[in-house]
Amino acid sequence: MPRVGLRLLAGEFAICRLAAGDPVPAWAGSAVYSGVIRTAAELSIACPAAQVPAGVRQEGGWRILEFEGPFPFTQTGILSSVLAPLATAGVSILAHSTFDTDFVFVKSAQLEAAVQALTEAGHDVRR
Repeated sequence: MPRVGLRLLAGEFAICRLAAGDPVPAWAGSAVYSGVIRTAAELSIACPAAQVPAGVRQEGGWRILEFEGPFPFTQTGILSSVLAPLATAGVSILAHSTFDTDFVFVKSAQLEAAVQALTEAGHDVRR
């Protein structure tokens, strides 16, 4: 399995759910991290928890580990090399991918268990 460098992003994040036809709100943007995914069923937004307005359906308390990429599309096993030790340790995740790299969200309460599992698996986690 590939060994991956990961960097913990500063701050706490939330995953929000809006209706599929809703416009992307201005509060969804962030220079640190924001992700917007639209499907036929929903508009899902990941962004810093502090900027989510009251009344928005959300789940907060997420921390983000950024993979130190970029990784070519032909490279295999990158995501699974990180997810397998997290699954073995009982750490729930949410994964997002971009053109260059991947991001794994873990709940704040499970962050230390995640870092320990990843370190024991040979990955380098920078805070």
